[in-house]
Amino acid sequence: MATSFDLTGKTAIVTGANTGLGQAIAVALAQAGADVALVGRSSMAETQTAVEAAGNRAVSIQADLSTLEPIDRIIEETLAWSGQADILVNNAGIIRRADALDFTEADWDAVMDVNLKTVFFLSQAFARHLVATTRSGKIINIASLLSFQGGIRIPSYTASKSGLAGLTRLLACEWAAKGINVNAIAPGYFSTNNTDALRADPDRNVAILNRIPAGHWGQPEELGGAAVFLASPASDYVHGIVLPVDGGWLAR
Repeated sequence: MATSFDLTGKTAIVTGANTGLGQAIAVALAQAGADVALVGRSSMAETQTAVEAAGNRAVSIQADLSTLEPIDRIIEETLAWSGQADILVNNAGIIRRADALDFTEADWDAVMDVNLKTVFFLSQAFARHLVATTRSGKIINIASLLSFQGGIRIPSYTASKSGLAGLTRLLACEWAAKGINVNAIAPGYFSTNNTDALRADPDRNVAILNRIPAGHWGQPEELGGAAVFLASPASDYVHGIVLPVDGGWLAR
């Protein structure tokens, strides 16, 4: 059974890999045997060191995913470095908080561009490479509990993550027969930069903790197992799911 989760000889691309969930996913994939191309705007030196400490290779690709400019370059640089690309993790995302009555067009567009538009076109570029080279591959989108729920004060984030769940299913339907698995992970409330404001708010922090059956905020490394599963041969017959990793939040 261990060989079903073995990623030895595979190359993964992980966006937003500089910190938080992206960093944890990149390290987990490396621990399972994959080489990892790390994509992000800021330094990924810490993540690269952790991947290499796991015994695998890493390369950092600087890219601003608020535009489509780096899409083809990410695939090209990965191929030039590794010669292949087998796994894509669309983790990069941003959030803007404001009451729906006050939400601006700029904040709407910024979130939708990074969280949904770029995800689609990077997935398209990755899939085109796989189809052209007759290779199978895995795409893992990082969705959210807001793919299932409404939330408050994050209208564009909720719209983008709900859209991402639908896009995951659409791509799975189109690409499963081409040997490409498209699935998503929906993290619950994790301790990351994106949740600093919530954890710093005493009332919201207590309300959130009271609803999580596991009784604590998720730690980024607790997402790694789900990512390895969806990246590995163990999930070869899994297509179009959105897998909650939420401490039981949705079951409450």
